[in-house]
Amino acid sequence: MIRRSLPVLLLLAACASENEGSMPAEAAAPKEAAPASLTLTALDCGTIEALDLGIFDVGGAYDGQTDTLADSCWLIEHEDGTLLWDLGLPAGLVEGGPMTDGPFRVSLTRTLADQLAERGVTPDFVAISHSHFDHVGQPEAAEGAVWLAQRDEREAMEEAAAADETGSLATLLAFETESFDGERDVFGDGRVKIIEMRGHTPGHSVLWVDLAETGPVLLAGDLYHLDRARELRTVPTFNSSEAETRASMAAFEALAQETGARVIIQHEDADVAPLYGTTLR
Repeated sequence: MIRRSLPVLLLLAACASENEGSMPAEAAAPKEAAPASLTLTALDCGTIEALDLGIFDVGGAYDGQTDTLADSCWLIEHEDGTLLWDLGLPAGLVEGGPMTDGPFRVSLTRTLADQLAERGVTPDFVAISHSHFDHVGQPEAAEGAVWLAQRDEREAMEEAAAADETGSLATLLAFETESFDGERDVFGDGRVKIIEMRGHTPGHSVLWVDLAETGPVLLAGDLYHLDRARELRTVPTFNSSEAETRASMAAFEALAQETGARVIIQHEDADVAPLYGTTLR
C-alpha cells in the first residue's frame, strides 16, 4: 500500500528507486507430503476502502473506480516455532474508529494481539512482506519475536524511520533481527520460505507455505492487490520499480504454475475474508 499515508496512520496508533536487482531463485516443488503439524491461519488486520483505485495502475485501468480491500495477517505454526507474517493496520483504530487519509479510509475491529492471545500464541518469529503502513501497524503484537528481515527492505526502513513521527518503524527496527538476502528457509525444512519479489518496494517479499492437506500456498504480499490486478498485471503508481515489479510477477507466476500452489492475494476480500478464523493444514 502507498507509503505516503504512513505518518498520519501511525500517529493514531501512537495515541491509543528505481533499483534493478536480481530475482530470487525459485523454490523447488515438494517431493514428499508435508507433515500435518504445519498450519496456516488467517487473521483480520483491518479494512481499507480505496477511494481512488486509479493509483493502483500506471496505465489507468482503474481510473474513476473505488473498492474495498481486506488487510490480512497470517500465523504459521510449525513444530519448531511460530511465524507471524505482516502486522496490519495500527491498533489505535479499534478505539479511535475509522479514519480517512488521502485515498484511503481505514478501519480495524480487533487487534492482532487479541487474536493471538485468543489462540494462546506468542510468535517466535515475525516477518513482513514490506514496510508500508498497512503491513507494519502493530509491531507490539510481535514483541519478543525475532524479526526475519529482507536486507533491502530493512535498509529502506532505516531511511524512512527519521520521518516516522510515531516510531512504529523504529519499534520494529529495534527488534532482535536476522537479516538475509533473497530467500530465507524459515524452519530449515523447505516448508516455509520468504522469497524476495522486488518492485512494490526495494525488498518486497512473498511467503511460500507447503501444507500437507491444502498443498503449497503462496501469500502474494502486495505483488498484487486485487484478483483483477493479477489478471491484468497492473502496476501501482507508487511502486518503487515498475520493471522489477513485472519481473517479479513473471517469477511468481512461474513458481505458482510449476508447483501448483494456491495463490492468496492478501488484500483481495474474496480470497481472505472466508478464511478469517480458519486454519489451513
